[in-house]
Amino acid sequence: MQLFTCPFCGPRDETEFHYGGEAGNLRPDGADVTADRWASYLYMRDNPKGATREIWVHMNCGEFFVMERDTVNHKVESSIALDSAEHA
Repeated sequence: MQLFTCPFCGPRDETEFHYGGEAGNLRPDGADVTADRWASYLYMRDNPKGATREIWVHMNCGEFFVMERDTVNHKVESSIALDSAEHA
C-alpha cells in the first residue's frame, strides 16, 4: 500500500485517490476542432517511463491537484493544489 499526499488533507491511503489524466492535456477550444485533433485529445497519451505530472482527485475532499511522481519506482516528488500549479 502507498501513501499519497493531498495538498489539502495531508498523507492518505492511495485507495482514497482517483487518477484524472496527464497534466497539460488541454481540451481543444471551439466548434471547429477537427476529428483528428479531438481523437488525439481523447485517446493519445505519452505514457512516459520515469518522471511525470498527473492530475489526481482526492475522493474524500473532492479536490483536484497535480502530482509529480516517477512511474518506475512510484516515488511521489510533490503534490500541488491545482490552482497553484502553472496551467496544469
